[in-house]
Amino acid sequence: MSHALVIGGGPAGLMAADALLSAGVPVVLAEAKPSVGRKLLMAGKSGLNLTKMEDRADFRAAYADAAPELAKMLDAFGPEEVRTWAEGLGQSTFTGSSGRLFPTAMKASPLLRAWLARLDGMGLDRRTRWQWLGWAEDGGLRFDTPEGPVVQHPAVTVLALGGASWARLGSDGVWADHFRAVGLPVAPFAASNAGILVDWSPHMAKHFGAPLKNVTFRAGPLENRGEAVISARGLEGGGIYPLTPALRAGHDLTVDLLPDVSMDVLVERLSRPRGKQSRANAIRKVLRLPPAAQALLMEFARPLPEEPAVLAATIKDLPLRHAGLRPMDEAISTAGGVPFAVLDAGLMLRDKPGCFCAGEMLDWEAPTGGYLMTACLATGLWAGRHAAAWMEGQQEGRHSGQG
Repeated sequence: MSHALVIGGGPAGLMAADALLSAGVPVVLAEAKPSVGRKLLMAGKSGLNLTKMEDRADFRAAYADAAPELAKMLDAFGPEEVRTWAEGLGQSTFTGSSGRLFPTAMKASPLLRAWLARLDGMGLDRRTRWQWLGWAEDGGLRFDTPEGPVVQHPAVTVLALGGASWARLGSDGVWADHFRAVGLPVAPFAASNAGILVDWSPHMAKHFGAPLKNVTFRAGPLENRGEAVISARGLEGGGIYPLTPALRAGHDLTVDLLPDVSMDVLVERLSRPRGKQSRANAIRKVLRLPPAAQALLMEFARPLPEEPAVLAATIKDLPLRHAGLRPMDEAISTAGGVPFAVLDAGLMLRDKPGCFCAGEMLDWEAPTGGYLMTACLATGLWAGRHAAAWMEGQQEGRHSGQG
């Protein structure tokens, strides 16, 4: 029987392989690195946020402009399905206070081992250190392998090659050159879910590693309440990551250091007589800011405005001067990739029948919090199922033609 080829051993590729094998299609999985799931294992070091348990409409909204394209895929394999899938692999889960779903083990390795055992038991043929080099003149897929050059001629192909961040884990974006070489368009890559670069003054050094908690960040039309960490190179964390699209567009970044205190209340507090206290001490006692937040205020607003209303406005909307986003390879994910316009409803390339795309190589982005993982799994499953159906249709067509 003809086989399917899946290129890329991340969550999207493994899920595509799972769908194909479940449909009875033999699968060869080609991975450029010495082992599969490397970025998945790295994500698992911080707990492996699988998805977010929330209303499907709210969940889809996190994908912004790509939500209409992804809607059917996320409806077919959304938060509830992710939980069922993980527990079906023997991995118990729990939902945190924010709605985020994690494996009870709080790491990726047990889930990945269980998944690979399932796939291997279904007959998955894994080929590691297979670097895809693009298409051959006869339409085959060329690889550089430990055994030398190889050309594969599968009945159907699923490409799950990732974005362009964390190149050392496999997502180097080199595949975009292979697409362009045969006239397939690729939207330029850009950093997503990235921290910002800040050239701190020396007095900030003692705060490196300190968290900023219970603050609200804003950039253009986007706003997010969350945490960030002051690092030697700038600010990073879940509070800032969702604002990446607005920061890429050139919007300024500001922070509300006291989101639970209204402007009027803050002005009233700052207007109280300070008696014999120094102004600095009076402000410190009124604001009760944690040391990291106090340091941030002094870093970006010193000398502090004398007028209470102006000082309050500064605290509620403190401009954070920065030198832009962290480099793309240091971002958690990337925007850009294969435009949905060149794919059919099953994620097959219109100009390359039998070749499907899935995962982060598609042109979508989403914030952290389980959205990235879920969309990779959902698009992988969607592409794998449609690849199996397409292959079956081709075989039926040949048989009817012969009859």
